[in-house]
Amino acid sequence: MSALKTARADARVTTTPNATMTTLASPTQGGSGALSMWRVDMAAGQSGPEHVFDVEQAWHLLDGAAAVVVDGRTIELSAGDTVVVPAGSPRQVSTTAGAAFVVAGPAGGLATPLGGGTPEPVAPAWIQ
Repeated sequence: MSALKTARADARVTTTPNATMTTLASPTQGGSGALSMWRVDMAAGQSGPEHVFDVEQAWHLLDGAAAVVVDGRTIELSAGDTVVVPAGSPRQVSTTAGAAFVVAGPAGGLATPLGGGTPEPVAPAWIQ
């Protein structure tokens, strides 16, 4: 397989009430299907939902400050810090100051929301 470039203009952007995710590399953008990478931008005061992924992910904080709760343990992050979240671990990301992350993980990972109802695993658009 040869190298693949995704131009900024071709990046896919998904906005939710919690953050804006920009797909940087994924199978639907011509990758081999093994890896996805995306940027997460969160405004001050935003918090993602508590959820579980069935794959390991690495979250690198580019700018700002954030808290990541993993398995009930709060991990405070400053710009330049990285946290690796194991598969199957409940997690929730929040920021009081605003935060920009780059996240990498296996493509095709499924997220299961926690906290009510009958949770169904979903494939987030930004990693597909």
